[in-house]
Amino acid sequence: MRKIISLICLLLPTLAYAVQPESGTDIRLDIRSDAPDRHVVVKGDTLWDISGKFFNDPWKWPHIWGINKETIKNPHWIYPGDIVFLDRASGTLRISQTDTVVASPDSGTVPVTGKPDEVSISDTNTLRLSPRMRASQSDHDIIPSIPAKAITPFLSKPLVIEEEALQGAPMLIGAREGRVTLSSGDTGFVRNLPADQGDKWQIYRPGKTFIDPETDEVLGIEAVYLGNAEVSKFADVSTIAVTYSKQEIHSGDRLVVPSSEEIGTYLPRAPEGKIAAQVISIYGGVARGGQNTVITLSKGARDGLEVGHVLALYRKGEDVKVSSNSLLSWDKTYTLPDERYGLVFVFRVFDKVSYALVMQTKLPVQLLDHAHTP
Repeated sequence: MRKIISLICLLLPTLAYAVQPESGTDIRLDIRSDAPDRHVVVKGDTLWDISGKFFNDPWKWPHIWGINKETIKNPHWIYPGDIVFLDRASGTLRISQTDTVVASPDSGTVPVTGKPDEVSISDTNTLRLSPRMRASQSDHDIIPSIPAKAITPFLSKPLVIEEEALQGAPMLIGAREGRVTLSSGDTGFVRNLPADQGDKWQIYRPGKTFIDPETDEVLGIEAVYLGNAEVSKFADVSTIAVTYSKQEIHSGDRLVVPSSEEIGTYLPRAPEGKIAAQVISIYGGVARGGQNTVITLSKGARDGLEVGHVLALYRKGEDVKVSSNSLLSWDKTYTLPDERYGLVFVFRVFDKVSYALVMQTKLPVQLLDHAHTP
């Protein structure tokens, strides 16, 4: 049932997301010059996109909406059809389900929910609202923080395997009827398959090795996802059935327990410390990427990266030779400043590497570009 009816007492004229920013900051200075007064939420919007219509730094939307990640676990109860109002006095956004507004002595124009005859303003400028019935939509309609479809495929599949984990990973050693390749519906045989981790497994093939561009340290091995398997019999050599195949599966391929990570509430924020990573891979094996591309960074949990961290992308400045005479005898070389050109959002973190979604970019993302704390 997509609609549920609940009786709520509205103690505030807006939903409970408009609180004052942290002490010592003034988000009003970050309001876009072309910011609208209101925006009607539509399907396909994200909190990042909505905040970007009003503010120059949309990645700061938890701060803009007055959300504290320690105390609010499910912050984005925003649905298609809701109306987002910009409170220019406080530099925050407010949500209403109607287009009715009244004057507030503290923060200017305030959106009001409810019928007009349920709203009254006393001589002391106190706004009073009566309890009313409200229709609340299904959780499936909630506007997400970032484009969920862009990262969903990367949450349930193996992405990186550390060297030590690869050594002991269960290995496919053969197939029924001497088959060379396996696909959906085929039977295979696996060694070293533990019985205490369930009967659902994913099949992968070790891909390229991730190397730190600065230290030459091995950061991990890319896991190329091939398909899914279900165990029909555990033994020294276990029997599996391939339930789904994305690519052809061969002897020597490995198995891994499916990831339990799910799409949750992603609160974008800057890392607390200084992070300096490099782009070491662009999904799909391409040399360049654009907006909504998934990239691999050379830093991970051990370096302080967490899910939700936002990093700024930088292109290294070029070296320019300058001549001081007409004979073009180059006598000095200058290095131009690094250019900041985009933002990425970290959504999955391993020990030594992490995966991020390119949220904004003015230039194509290239291998070895830098990603720093903004």
